[in-house]
Amino acid sequence: MHGFLNLNKPAGMTSHDVVASVRRMVGRGIKVGHAGTLDPAATGVLPIALGQATRLIEYLSDARKGYRGLVRLGITTTTDDAEGEILSQQPVPPLTDAQIEAAVAPLRGAIMQVPPHYSALHHQGRRLYDLARAGETVTLPPRPVMIHHLAWHRSREDTLSLEVTCGKGTYIRALARDLGATLGCGAHLANLERTFVGHFTLANALPLSKLRDNPALLTDALLPPETAIADWTVIIVEDEQAQRIAHGMPVTLPPVTGIYLRAHCSDQSLLALLKRQEAEHNVWQPLKVFRPDPD
Repeated sequence: MHGFLNLNKPAGMTSHDVVASVRRMVGRGIKVGHAGTLDPAATGVLPIALGQATRLIEYLSDARKGYRGLVRLGITTTTDDAEGEILSQQPVPPLTDAQIEAAVAPLRGAIMQVPPHYSALHHQGRRLYDLARAGETVTLPPRPVMIHHLAWHRSREDTLSLEVTCGKGTYIRALARDLGATLGCGAHLANLERTFVGHFTLANALPLSKLRDNPALLTDALLPPETAIADWTVIIVEDEQAQRIAHGMPVTLPPVTGIYLRAHCSDQSLLALLKRQEAEHNVWQPLKVFRPDPD
């Protein structure tokens, strides 16, 4: 059993809880992992990898992600979201659309972002949320993140709806926190829904509750491993080349663009991921082999 499940994570579960739930359904002996952690309160797309698809999780980590979030102005919390304790509360001043846009604009593009103190990142070998719960204050350095798209809509005087497309390592909680600081009233993330991870979209996501109620859906819902790298160039290799690739040996291929390739056997099944050798333009080296027996 190899492939991805595109699940819609419910609120109240950690990403590891979802993995554990799927693991109970598939039984022992099958690797299960997730691509892209969601906070327990968040909902939406959570790709779950089974079997050899777990070897492709790293490529999904680099994929663009989409979110819809609701920012509550005037209240700051310990976790920068609704799960934390209230740190401060103040009236929201009259804000014009121009003032809000001026605060949002610096959060677009390549920015430096300080992660929330309550997060799974490590500091000197310990999780930040463990340090925060122990009352230890850590000065966190800002990290570079990419915000490809950030749109906002004001639904009420004290709330803003955000639509975000971003790169890896981005915290939407931190966007809410920084937006509130710029506006001078503070803010936190009231709720969050992830709308896509790479080619995995919310419109096609299977609610975890449905899978729990009917585990037989798992087989039909399982997507091929290559869904994680659907934008990679595909090349069908002949039997002799397939044998070389299966044994980790480089192969010479017709000219193609790009640095990475998906090599498939004649039956269309995924054989391996290939990377172009810098010294020889048409020579490709296997990165990961998925079918050691292409015959």
